[in-house]
Amino acid sequence: MIKKISIVVVVLIAALLAYAATKPDTFHVQRATSMTAPPEKIFPLINDFHGQALWSPWEKKDPAMKKTLSGAENGKGAVYAWEGNSEVGTGRIEITDSAPTSKVTMKLDMLTPFEAHNIVEFTLDAKGDFTQVTWAMHGSQSYQMKVMSVLVDCDKMVGKDFEAGLASMKALAEK
Repeated sequence: MIKKISIVVVVLIAALLAYAATKPDTFHVQRATSMTAPPEKIFPLINDFHGQALWSPWEKKDPAMKKTLSGAENGKGAVYAWEGNSEVGTGRIEITDSAPTSKVTMKLDMLTPFEAHNIVEFTLDAKGDFTQVTWAMHGSQSYQMKVMSVLVDCDKMVGKDFEAGLASMKALAEK
């Protein structure tokens, strides 16, 4: 009986690992919302890490995290590094490109709980009285992350944080 159970377990693990190998080498997570505010009011909340502290979902998950701001005051070259609890981990993000009132691109380097190097983009698209704000993250997906994505839906997990952050940003922008 134990032999049969062991064989079934080994086959299931092999199937999981084989399925993970078929997953894409890249990932993309994206969420968007419309805000009743002009891009000029929203852009500073994204382009300045001081402003991001007001709406970031991770600030709420670990209010005691250690934060270091360096580089430029805002825009290209601004850097935010943090060391937090298990929910926020440890990492660094740098604004690599900033197009006033339309787009901010950042390089995200996560160190814990797992190492990852991704690109984060915020795009603002004015549409009359509204601004469509899109928050996206993309990057390569290691085999380890492919296996994890079979067990945990990373899009839903990260997407929930994006949705919470966009809702907080919207509340600030629409004041």
